Amino acid sequence: MALVLLLDQTLKIYIKTHFTLGEAVHVFDWFQLVLIENPGMAFGMTIGPKLLLTLFRLVLSAALVWYIVKLIRDDDSYGYLTCVALIFAGAVGNIIDCLFYGICFGESTYTQVAEFLPAAGGYASFMQGKVVDMFYFPLFTFPDWVPLLGGEIFFSPVFNLADSAITVGVFLLLIVFPKNFNASMERYFPSKKKTASDNKRTVDE
Repeated sequence: MALVLLLDQTLKIYIKTHFTLGEAVHVFDWFQLVLIENPGMAFGMTIGPKLLLTLFRLVLSAALVWYIVKLIRDDDSYGYLTCVALIFAGAVGNIIDCLFYGICFGESTYTQVAEFLPAAGGYASFMQGKVVDMFYFPLFTFPDWVPLLGGEIFFSPVFNLADSAITVGVFLLLIVFPKNFNASMERYFPSKKKTASDNKRTVDE
């Protein structure tokens, strides 16, 4: 978890302080590093006011901390804990951008690289920072004859390592560890019907 967070922030800070906005380095034909700043959710999506999204991320991260502590105390499987930890690390990685990047960095423009701790102050106030994205995979372009998609690039979102950690964690949780997830939900959030049944059994005993 700590390694994912460290790599995420190291890469973001390097890209932020070495790339102009929109600048791209072609690593392969199908992979580019490009600086994009995202004011909203993951993969470049924008949903709702910035402050509300930041508060939502903070609440979600606090809930994940509580959940992880519970899993550790109940000695849940290492694999499942790793999945949840990946989601938490990704969430925290993007929260750091939202909380501090606005006050720690100057504005990234199409002609100027952002400065770290500029004398004139940052580009935004606390909790108003933009998330730094950089991974772009233009794997292929649909042929012009394909209905609706002709000429469009397959998978055009630009994302970061934190987004990847969240995506991998959620995917593994749903595909590999659904039983662990369901069991933990029953354990920590038992249904009213089951709770009533357990209470009745206790009284009968």
